[in-house]
Amino acid sequence: MDEIFQSVNAFFAFIAPISDLFWDFPTRYPWYSRIPILGNFSFAIILLVGAGIHFTIRTRFVQMTNMRKIVRIMLRRRSSGTGVSALASFMLGLAMRAGPGNIVGITGAISVGGPGALFWMWVAAFFGMATAFMESVLAQLFKERKGDEFVGGLPFYGRRILGDRRAVGTFLSLVFIAYALFNVPPQTFNVFTAIGTIADTVAGAPIGRRSTLYYLIAAGLVFACSFIILGGIRRVVAYTDVLVPIKAVLFCVMSLIIILINLPLVPYFFREVFVGAFAPHALFGGAIGTALAQGVKRGLMSNEAGQGTITMAAAVADNSHPCEQGFVQSLGVFFDTMVICTMTGFIVVMAHVWTGTVDGQAWESVKASKITVYLGSVQALVPASVGGAVKIVMCVCYGLFAFTTLLGMISFAEISANFISRSPRFITGIRVLGSLVFVPFGALTVLAGLELPNLWALSDLMNIIMVYLNVPILLLGSGLVYKALAHYRATQGDQFVSAHIGVQTDCWVEARLLQARDARQAAPGAAPPHRPASAQPGRKRSASSAQ
Repeated sequence: MDEIFQSVNAFFAFIAPISDLFWDFPTRYPWYSRIPILGNFSFAIILLVGAGIHFTIRTRFVQMTNMRKIVRIMLRRRSSGTGVSALASFMLGLAMRAGPGNIVGITGAISVGGPGALFWMWVAAFFGMATAFMESVLAQLFKERKGDEFVGGLPFYGRRILGDRRAVGTFLSLVFIAYALFNVPPQTFNVFTAIGTIADTVAGAPIGRRSTLYYLIAAGLVFACSFIILGGIRRVVAYTDVLVPIKAVLFCVMSLIIILINLPLVPYFFREVFVGAFAPHALFGGAIGTALAQGVKRGLMSNEAGQGTITMAAAVADNSHPCEQGFVQSLGVFFDTMVICTMTGFIVVMAHVWTGTVDGQAWESVKASKITVYLGSVQALVPASVGGAVKIVMCVCYGLFAFTTLLGMISFAEISANFISRSPRFITGIRVLGSLVFVPFGALTVLAGLELPNLWALSDLMNIIMVYLNVPILLLGSGLVYKALAHYRATQGDQFVSAHIGVQTDCWVEARLLQARDARQAAPGAAPPHRPASAQPGRKRSASSAQ
């Protein structure tokens, strides 16, 4: 068994320097690092933020879309029996977005860049909302039917935009599957951290990682994941529809209670955030570039705008117009960053733990452990008599964040795999690989005694690879999104047909014909409608026949 643990450790040690090389490029070159402010940013961050600003200007600030309109879209019933509702797609996307990064990622950004990092995180999220809109519209535009479901996302729109070459889509699908599955071990680690911390709090003493408890956690996690994942996307959606609201409401309510208990510190919070954004404390390096870089990096990695990850959730929704899911997923970025991440920021900044001790230990010795800093901040802001109970509740939230993200990763790998093959055996193989190979592998990393930074190195590597692949494709395909948005604005969201923007797709070419047929069939006493030749199975559908 020890040989397995050593192999796992060796694997992650090999990944870390590669991740650093990709992520820091070209900030490690002296000539670049000496550039004021800009020298703090890696190429990936410049690409993400630059694309977000560009999309914001070209869409005329699409992220400012009326909130009531988005809520109406999410609450509307599906127009057909295919796919899932816009709300269910939103919840599935939020299962991924609202993950442990909302706690440990934001805590880390503040720990390194100071409270000002939170301000720059808000700025990055604002522009990230436009990027999320772009990728979600493309996912909707090029989605495909699979029985009573839709499949789509980065491999599907990547293929069409890059010359309609199947090899391109296959490559993107394989990379995304690797991205999703190799992000499973970090989330498994986070589930263990949450449950282990709860156990330590209840027991009043640390419990070893190779104890019976940790083996029981491993067995329970593998069983729960395999049961849900092997049931397919609809079973996953059924669970995320329940778990996502629970984790979001529980976390926000508990955070609000802590904030209200410390209401006099709220002005201090805003002062530290806005002053720290432009004049950081010397403790955090004293340079605006550090706060800016940390806020942008962790903000974008938390809300996942531009990585192509949420495109799988966007594609499975049943909408009347491709832009509708763009609005919905843009709201997901807002909720993830402006609400959940900000709640974390409130607690960490108001606790001001970096000037003292955390759980009796000096700041320098614990700042690398983001969850320790966060939980220490929580306990510093509540009465000692309820500190343990509050810590347990927050750990429950943290565990749910990790568990739903884990489900989302494996499910999105499955959706992406449909590009390669829709064979039931192949899709089942992806589900088995995720739930019965990578989840146990993640459990082994815990039992091997690996620490969180090693796991985040792997996660960061896969994140940056997805950014480099997805953002250029979004820029190349942006013209189609601008046309679809112009159509939406001109018609107030009237029925969309892809021929309107000069492209033929599998779903949107025949949408008007199918909707009219469904309406006729639903009318009382209506005769069976004549099905046009263009809608017959096996016949090629032309753009003109759909208008």
